[in-house]
Amino acid sequence: MPNKRLLAVSLLPALAFAADLPPGWSVNPSGCASLDDAVLHAGQPSFRIERQPFDRDEFSGIARTFPAPPAVQKIELRGWLRTENVDGFAALWLREDSAAHQVLAIDSLQRRNIGGTRDWAEYTISVPAKPDTGQILLGFLIHGTGRAWVSDLRLFADGQLIWEMQKSAKAPIELDHEFDGGSKIAFTQLTNIQVQNLALLGKVWGFLKYHHPLIAAGKRHWDYDLFRIMPAILAAPDLAAADAALAKWIAGLGEIEECRTCATLKETDIQLRSEIAWIGSAALGPDLSRLLRAAYRNRPADGSQFYVSQTPVKNPAFGHELPYANLRLPDPGFQLLALYRFWNIIEYWYPYRNLIGEDWDGVLEEFIPKIALAQTPGEYQLALMALIARVHDTHANLWSSLDVRPPVGACHIPVAVRFVEGQAVATSPAPGLDRGDIVERLDGTPIPELIRQWEPYYAASNEPTILRDIGRYVTRGECGDTSLQIRRNGKTLDVTVQRVPGRIPDGFATHDTPGDTFRLLSDDVAYLKLSSVKSAECASYIERAAHTKGLIVDIRNYPSQFVVFTLGNLLVDRPTPFVISTSADLANPGAFHFETPDVLTPDRPHYAGKVVILVDEITQSQAEYTAMAFRSSPQAWVIGSTTAGADGNVSPIPLPGGLRTMISGLGIFYPDKRATQRAGIVPDQEVKPTIADIREGRDEVLEAAIRRILGPDVPQPEIEKLARAGRN
Repeated sequence: MPNKRLLAVSLLPALAFAADLPPGWSVNPSGCASLDDAVLHAGQPSFRIERQPFDRDEFSGIARTFPAPPAVQKIELRGWLRTENVDGFAALWLREDSAAHQVLAIDSLQRRNIGGTRDWAEYTISVPAKPDTGQILLGFLIHGTGRAWVSDLRLFADGQLIWEMQKSAKAPIELDHEFDGGSKIAFTQLTNIQVQNLALLGKVWGFLKYHHPLIAAGKRHWDYDLFRIMPAILAAPDLAAADAALAKWIAGLGEIEECRTCATLKETDIQLRSEIAWIGSAALGPDLSRLLRAAYRNRPADGSQFYVSQTPVKNPAFGHELPYANLRLPDPGFQLLALYRFWNIIEYWYPYRNLIGEDWDGVLEEFIPKIALAQTPGEYQLALMALIARVHDTHANLWSSLDVRPPVGACHIPVAVRFVEGQAVATSPAPGLDRGDIVERLDGTPIPELIRQWEPYYAASNEPTILRDIGRYVTRGECGDTSLQIRRNGKTLDVTVQRVPGRIPDGFATHDTPGDTFRLLSDDVAYLKLSSVKSAECASYIERAAHTKGLIVDIRNYPSQFVVFTLGNLLVDRPTPFVISTSADLANPGAFHFETPDVLTPDRPHYAGKVVILVDEITQSQAEYTAMAFRSSPQAWVIGSTTAGADGNVSPIPLPGGLRTMISGLGIFYPDKRATQRAGIVPDQEVKPTIADIREGRDEVLEAAIRRILGPDVPQPEIEKLARAGRN
């Protein structure tokens, strides 16, 4: 059973806000929670969570955050629960965090093992209030499968009620059903002028979504309003006619009341400004421009947005974006909605918009025919994959549809492949293949040609990460015999191997060493890998390493637990800023501001030796954030190769057809405001494995780390011996 402390923590990385939950609630994963008018408690609707056997996340649940009440002794959460066929458990949870998002106290009903089928019953959990508490987090979740309901949640401080769950009124998106059966938009080809007019529609629709007071307040089903105007845009013979149709449409929304306190852009700590000069462009007709400028001038000054909100760590959440899971394809209207939704989220809510390296307006126009004219689910999903890949964000993939990404097939060669020295190299033995074999052709096609064909569908921040991901899937295809041309020991060989069913070997899950999490490679060198690190044991690791000259922290993996502060605080001797993040300005869509830097604070036991951090293309997201923290240690040195370049908490995005993508939703920068997105963590000393290393089982990156600690005078055979011992 999961650790109690981790139970609630694991809910928080990928929150989205749900359309039928009261304001402020978040849900993970998207779509698992809903208002239930049929199952009542005390005459009121309840909120239901469902989990299916195929759900990937360990938990499904809802969560909410509150500021900490001052000067209290005890925080208590009470609520009524009901379960049906829950084969794990349902639980309330309650957590206190510091202002720096460190967990101070946690309680949950996990220990009560509330499963099976149970009628309504009231439960209570509590935590002692800590003086440095910054916020209270609470929620309700299911582990396993089944259904569970929660109702009448109440939060108390020293016995005084400070909050209770309220039922929210239904929003217009729940009441408008005109296009539930389809968009009613039909065409099989598009002229150049139609493509240009549809591009203008997509920009105007997205701008109004986040600026017009009526739309930003959720007073219209804006997806369905798109289908109401689209026929006029398709029929427009030229740009002027489309312009006039859009002006008439906007005017039909009603007069915008002039603001009393207009929104303004805070001019300090700006990372990005809104790119809205186009609304005043002479290319637009005067009526359309006037209406757009009025919407901009009178946008919600308080930053309230229906279609976007912020999680506790301030990355955007898009919980009111409907997934339309039962969409019947082809449907050009809904397919264009998917393009417009994603394009405008990047335009207004992506903190790395300036790092894309693409003409984003040009991308919109380019993909209108590709996505709108897709005739099958597979074509539609591939077109979306190619669109998403143009953002160049390793977090941003069409994660719901990887089975249609090339190469396709139900089987694979049971071998791990990694691109080393620009070649596809077998890093594990398999029937017919030796470790270190170079795969040059697959079923007669050269590997470089396959990369050229497949690369447009692989979303990744940089080339090493594209090759990392292609390496994992390169051998997938039809079951049965597969011909390979390989190079082994300088000789070209033709071999026939079998593609077999089953899970693809996760050849890039980790490049760290096998064995214990912490070990002493010698009296002078300690080694710690984060793929199995335990936060509660960080002090013990440092105590055991205290006498050594240097500590190697291997982050060629993904940390098993969040140890940025529990370990990082032990590596610094003074308060040390290591990261500055940016967040979106909800009152100024498209603008982002720098936040207060994250700081490591010295703690005991302090490690005074050298700290050598190992990274490569596996180091991604939280692993990169962790590397940034440890790099701020005064004697730190980073060895390896450029990381995945996808840092910052992810923001899930549902797309029509029940599809799912994500973006890096939180901007992460060094304290001097250098970006890590796409660039990755650039090592102080670049060391990459060679094909000879792979063949011989050497770890040259680990060897370089040992050399960094022990110095130049130690004989190379001794270095290799210590590294070999670390891998055995």
